[in-house]
Amino acid sequence: MKLLFLGAGATGGYFGGRLAKAGADVTFLVRPKRREQLARDGIKIESPNGNVETPVKAITRDEIDAPYDAIVVSVKAYDLDNAIDSIRPAVGETSLVLPILNGMKHLDALDAAFGAPRVLGGLSHISVTLTDDGTIREFGNISTLTMGPRFAEQKASAAKLHEALARGIEVIFPDNIVAAIWEKWFFIAALASSTCLMRASVGEIVRAEGGSQFMAKLLDECIAVATANGFPPNPKTTDFARTFVADPASTITASMLRDIQRGGRIEADQIVGDIIRRGRVHGIATPLLDTAFVHLEAYQNVLAAREVVVK
Repeated sequence: MKLLFLGAGATGGYFGGRLAKAGADVTFLVRPKRREQLARDGIKIESPNGNVETPVKAITRDEIDAPYDAIVVSVKAYDLDNAIDSIRPAVGETSLVLPILNGMKHLDALDAAFGAPRVLGGLSHISVTLTDDGTIREFGNISTLTMGPRFAEQKASAAKLHEALARGIEVIFPDNIVAAIWEKWFFIAALASSTCLMRASVGEIVRAEGGSQFMAKLLDECIAVATANGFPPNPKTTDFARTFVADPASTITASMLRDIQRGGRIEADQIVGDIIRRGRVHGIATPLLDTAFVHLEAYQNVLAAREVVVK
């Protein structure tokens, strides 16, 4: 299969780079500066699971000359509109679009742009960063991509893509990809809301007076929303989440908090705002999530005002 990876950042570069090393037909769609870097240095991955250094194919948007069998989209939600415009020339009648984003909101935008039958479901579990010199650095040992059909008619084509991806990376093909997306989403919504609102790690929050109760109640809100939408987390996942957010020694924070700390843009609406709205449809009260979302939106307003001043 001809695979197009939108961007060669931390996540897309990691999975696409490992696939390219394994011999898959991978092309990266990138901006001119990154294209020059990839042409000169190739993809470089530093990982506990083995380093990779391999030449790769990279193009810019104006160099797309034919559709691809599958386009893997791993961008931040706030860049999704630009991403859709960028990949449009690469999407043909039989192309598949595989988004690796958190939450569900992006699926509505991709369905509207390309038609729901072309858009699969996907997510990843990986901790990576892109260094200043273009190296992709992985932390930890978990690097899985989960993907699958959202509709029965997609099953055969999704299975074919799964087979192609599995030749170079660890790919999970669950029975229900939408349930798998919710399994991750409810947890990261709780983690992002809590650590961003308190500007602290899980352990620092838990050690505060009332902190453990706060974490438990916020997690309960997220579980209630998932359950009301027909995707209750399985008991094993719920037990893990409750133990995770109750650990007084934990130094874990959400990546969204790290984005805030460096003054960057955040996926507040994708991860927190949208789960609130999906709860409201079913009459689920989410007072702690609501408070966290106001906090995140206020940060975004401050950031936007600073950008206006700079301009």
